[in-house]
Amino acid sequence: MEIILALEILAVFFGLLFLILMIFERIECWIFGIIGSLLSIYLFVHLKLYSEAILYLYYVFIGFYGYLSWSKKKNGIALKVSNISVKSFLYGLSISTLLSFILGYFFQKFTDATQTYYDAFTTIFSFYASYLEAKKVLFGWLLWIVVNGASIILYQSKSLDFYAGLTIFYFLMSFVGYFKWKKKMATYHDIA
Repeated sequence: MEIILALEILAVFFGLLFLILMIFERIECWIFGIIGSLLSIYLFVHLKLYSEAILYLYYVFIGFYGYLSWSKKKNGIALKVSNISVKSFLYGLSISTLLSFILGYFFQKFTDATQTYYDAFTTIFSFYASYLEAKKVLFGWLLWIVVNGASIILYQSKSLDFYAGLTIFYFLMSFVGYFKWKKKMATYHDIA
């Protein structure tokens, strides 16, 4: 069990680095996110939280996508914080809800996974929030507030105290990220 605790602590450390650098729009955040996600995959498979394992596999891929997206420049200008329409955001929420039920049903019916629908909800909505983050979309932070709040309970139920602690920090910092990115987005309008 010591290896599990060590993996959890290391993954949490890299997760903290990821979040702090994300808030400050530092491209290096993606590297720490990828490393932490790789460590987390093993941990969640071991704990039979398969949706979480899939989520962290996705985080590896979205980490590479985010790094590439943030490193591209259009006309010499780096990707800026932006937003999507409420209609587009709600469309994404609707699709995410449907996929959550499908994934939850699959894991309940065909695996020995636990808390299948709850796990599926936090997983699918994290997919959507991560995609918005990689595109520097402000609404992503609002989604993270909800997902992180829900994930705290999931991690506590599995005695993942360090992950629960990290997620409490994520929850609080999601507010900081939202207001920091919102302020940054407002400066674009002031300059124009």
